[in-house]
Amino acid sequence: MSFLKINNLSVNYQMRKETVYAAKNVNIEVNKGEILGLVGESGSGKSTVGNAIINLIDEPGKVSGGSVVLGDLNIHENSESIVKYRGNKIGLIFQDPQTSLNPILTVGEQLIETIQTHLQMSKEEAKNKSLNLLKEVGIKDAEKRFDNYPHQFSGGMRQRVVISLALCCEPELLIADEPTTALDVSIQSQILELIKRLTKERNLAVILITHDMGVIAETTDRVAVMKNGDLVEVGITKMILTNPQKKYTKSLVSSVPPTNKKISRFVIIEDEKKNNKPNNIKILNRWQKREIKSQDLVQVKNLSKTFDDNFFTENSKNSVMAVNDISFEIKEGETFGLVGESGSGKSTIAKMIVNLFKPSSGNIFFDKVCITKIKRKSELMKFRKQIQMIFQDPYSSLNSRLKVKDIIAEPIKLHNPSISNSDLNSYIFDLLESVELIQKSADRYPHEFSGGQRQRISIARALATQPRLLVCDEPTSALDVSIQAQILNLLKDLQEQLNLTILFISHDLPVVRQMCDRIGVLKDGKLCEVTNTEDLFIKPKHEYTKELLRLMPKIESIHE
Repeated sequence: MSFLKINNLSVNYQMRKETVYAAKNVNIEVNKGEILGLVGESGSGKSTVGNAIINLIDEPGKVSGGSVVLGDLNIHENSESIVKYRGNKIGLIFQDPQTSLNPILTVGEQLIETIQTHLQMSKEEAKNKSLNLLKEVGIKDAEKRFDNYPHQFSGGMRQRVVISLALCCEPELLIADEPTTALDVSIQSQILELIKRLTKERNLAVILITHDMGVIAETTDRVAVMKNGDLVEVGITKMILTNPQKKYTKSLVSSVPPTNKKISRFVIIEDEKKNNKPNNIKILNRWQKREIKSQDLVQVKNLSKTFDDNFFTENSKNSVMAVNDISFEIKEGETFGLVGESGSGKSTIAKMIVNLFKPSSGNIFFDKVCITKIKRKSELMKFRKQIQMIFQDPYSSLNSRLKVKDIIAEPIKLHNPSISNSDLNSYIFDLLESVELIQKSADRYPHEFSGGQRQRISIARALATQPRLLVCDEPTSALDVSIQAQILNLLKDLQEQLNLTILFISHDLPVVRQMCDRIGVLKDGKLCEVTNTEDLFIKPKHEYTKELLRLMPKIESIHE
């Protein structure tokens, strides 16, 4: 008998001019001891279904039809009971750990509070249970980190804390909404193995909402595919991934980058004429033409960075060495990848290259000039113009109070204050067109766009200064596979036509294989190996690299 039954569930949002249906007559069942995968594009209704189960639909949204039955409880007839069941019978893992954790409480305090709210335990018993959970989800030095605040953890570490909170009260149903999006493959593997083990040991019913088809292939028993609020098809995972019946499901599966070979472009079946052909970059006629020289554009020499919690003492016991004596070079015109676990130092290196962090020691050379020793702001601005960054989360990196045209115009006017309004507007429209956004987008605000569209705006802004180096820090980790394929194809087109050099940081190894010419592997702030991409995947040298490749989720495994 099914533990969770979703019958003809509909959720709508009543807007001023129209009614938007986020879910339409959805029927799903989940048994105890089973993991159901829920997949689809951004805006398909995956998270809406998850939120409806726990009656967490925000206004003006509402459940307009159907029912959700958990065991013997009809959730939408018993709104008071479901409040009691949240965290107890139902565990929740949200996508963004930053908003799931209380910034003014230590992680230990949050775990103890949650456990004591739902379970009859003393403070000491709750603390011991909390420490065991933190260790179980892969947090090193759990006793030391127990008294840390959320901001003292990396993104991946924070997600591990959220998973600990979701599991601490031994729920019967676990809803995991993109639980491993921010995690590297080794920790992702630990978390997914933990969820699989707990599903069997505790006889859990699990709904795993994700856009990672490799995770779906290796973790779930059944999968449900959604698009525009509709349930497209549902069935046994192997059957859905190897023999999909619907065109949309075929498109979704085909968009997944292969792990066993390199391809020239990411496959997009739907709207193939538009998305599977190289983009003709219109801003080329404005771009200062540069020939790629056979030289190192970036040289990183003996780079180290130490973070210190104590601002008044130089040699604090709590200091953390994030980057430890790193050296590598990026050749002009190539895409150089950096991979490694959360906390390995990838993003710290990127932020030092774009001069957001100052190195503790070592130097960074750009076009043979040591940019770490530049003191004068006017000289530094020349290099800021040539080095631009695309961040992981476009929503937090874009100014929510500015229209898109003002967001893109800001760097243009900074570096070219004498530009006329007509030339400025023309340049903005060309930049938007180059990232496949319409001109009307210029008069809208960031919150009016989807995640993939916001990332396109970030790329347009980064291109506005005509940089030579693009630093891409997890640019597609929060995007579903079809949108990811479009963004990555766009980056390939931009690089080829504008002679860009790219530093590409990601924990998604299949994506790194398709995007990068060479790869550096980081662990605990140290560089394990640097080699050509195909050599790394076919004959890795370092044991840590071999382990990363072994743990990589593979959609091809479903055929085995």
